[in-house]
Amino acid sequence: MVYTVTFNPAIDYVVHMDAFRAGEVNRTTAEEMYFGGKGINVSAVLKELGVQSRALGFTAGFTGEAIEKGVAAMGIEADFVRLPKGDSRINVKIKASEESEINAQGPDIDEISLEKLFEKTDAVKDGDTLVLAGSIPASLPRDIYERILARLEGRDIKTAVDATGKLLMNVLKYKPFVVKPNNFELGEMFGVTLTSTEDIIEYAGRLQKLGAQNVLVSMAGDGAILLDKNGKTHICGVCRGTVKNSVGAGDSMLAGFIAGSAEGDYEYAIKLGTAAGGATAFSDGLASSALISELLGQL
Repeated sequence: MVYTVTFNPAIDYVVHMDAFRAGEVNRTTAEEMYFGGKGINVSAVLKELGVQSRALGFTAGFTGEAIEKGVAAMGIEADFVRLPKGDSRINVKIKASEESEINAQGPDIDEISLEKLFEKTDAVKDGDTLVLAGSIPASLPRDIYERILARLEGRDIKTAVDATGKLLMNVLKYKPFVVKPNNFELGEMFGVTLTSTEDIIEYAGRLQKLGAQNVLVSMAGDGAILLDKNGKTHICGVCRGTVKNSVGAGDSMLAGFIAGSAEGDYEYAIKLGTAAGGATAFSDGLASSALISELLGQL
């Protein structure tokens, strides 16, 4: 079983318009609504790949109820902690000549609710996978990822961490199964600008030396690089298609990697991750199994 944790789930309200003009009334040409957050996105794509998962996290208020219903309608098993106050966030994604986003803060998370989440992550069994993905609400301690992984230390649980900066660096001592920065985030962690494949491989290797077993670096239109736990480096190009959407592509890549690495075939894992990421990028929403399979044939 794969468990995904989304600390700050959201309703993504996507609006399309011919052009966006600040300070003026803008009319949409189309609208869509998606229920997610990074961990939920991973669960959704895992479902498309035939992998069972359970989504954990926090929901609050009437928007939280909508997220719960939306996730259930997607066929995803969920076990959210309901917060006593506040509302889950709504993020506005504007798609015009350029993409713009307005991301809300989300509700405050109290100590009792946090302890309930700890109880759920403590119940993860040996042989399972736990995915920690995304931003941390301001009301949570900055070391929340560390606290969860510390409680699981010494157990046979694979952990996947999709985070940036200190949030990622501080969990490497717990030897996560996979971490997934993009090339810009990787450079920022070390205070450098990465300008070549060799640079990316060098600094991905530093994450391995600090504890990460597998380091998967997404590079948007330049493909992906994987340094696997067996000491091999894999470079994968991109799939061909028309980009429609950037939201959730990285989460989809992580889901594909998790599904593809189940048997220890990391060459296949990076290809499946790349196909899944591409399938989301080429869709209005998240990747479908049919498009993932089609794109996998290109790699």
